[in-house]
Amino acid sequence: MNITLEQAMHVIAAARSKSEELGTKMDIAVIDSGMNLTAFAREDGAWLGSIDIAMKKAKTARSFNMNTGAIGELSQPGGPLFNIEHSNDGLITFPGGVPITNSAGEIIGAIGVSGSSVENDHAVAVAGAESGF
Repeated sequence: MNITLEQAMHVIAAARSKSEELGTKMDIAVIDSGMNLTAFAREDGAWLGSIDIAMKKAKTARSFNMNTGAIGELSQPGGPLFNIEHSNDGLITFPGGVPITNSAGEIIGAIGVSGSSVENDHAVAVAGAESGF
C-alpha cells in the first residue's frame, strides 16, 4: 500500500500549517512505502542544505519503520545501532523523520522535515504524519 499524491499533499499542508504556527521555514519530503519521492515542498526562505536532509529523514524513517529520533537514541556510542548512519548511502538519525500510516495502521510512506531545531522538525513531521486521511 502506498500513499497517494492527494494524501501526500494533505500531509504537506498539515506540516506547513505547523511550520507556520512555529514561525519556521521548512523543507518537507513525503515518500511512499517503496521510498520513492511522492511530494516535496520547500517553503520560501528554507535552507537549501535542508532539502537533502529532509529526504534522508523520510528515507530513514521508512527504512526502519520508526521515528528518526528513536534510531538516533539507538545509534549512540555503545548502542546497538552505533554507526548505522553510515549505511544505506547515508541515514539521518536525529528527529524529523516519521513513518506515515493509513487508518488500518499500515505504513504507506514517511515524512522528513528539516529547517529548524530538531524539536521543531519533529513537531512539524508529526503534524504531517498524524494529519489523518
